[in-house]
Amino acid sequence: MAAVKNSEGKYGKYYVTDLKAPQFPPEFLERYKQFGTRILWLDQNVVPGAFQINASWYHHAMPEPIFAPEHVHPNDEVVGFFGSDPDHPEELNGEVEFTMDGETHLLTKSAMIFIPGGVKHLPLKLVRVDKPIFHFSICLSGDYVDENKDGKSIYDA
Repeated sequence: MAAVKNSEGKYGKYYVTDLKAPQFPPEFLERYKQFGTRILWLDQNVVPGAFQINASWYHHAMPEPIFAPEHVHPNDEVVGFFGSDPDHPEELNGEVEFTMDGETHLLTKSAMIFIPGGVKHLPLKLVRVDKPIFHFSICLSGDYVDENKDGKSIYDA
């Protein structure tokens, strides 16, 4: 078996170790830095053929809604929030409000949320963050597509 590093070898292109997020508007990036740090972003623009996934650490509360307003994707999505206490991984160590189709849930435990394609979701609020919260979202499409923007990819903003 050959030993290779990151981008080397036949499969090196599938290892993503650098953040290659879309060009978000500067005001969005400034607001994001107030509560979180994006770790990595993957989609078909980063690795051809990949579905969209991103991961972040949330380290400060942001009780006002964050991200896009309520929206819908044509494909299924999974959103996760995980506490960072290794002795109590089930504890979120904070409070996150997440809304699906007008129904708001208050999360206090680590959670994964399945959002079927076509179901409206958000707003998202970071009500309380006592310890960093690991967040990820996965859209089962090559791009992050918001149907409220005429089915356009986030790259077409």
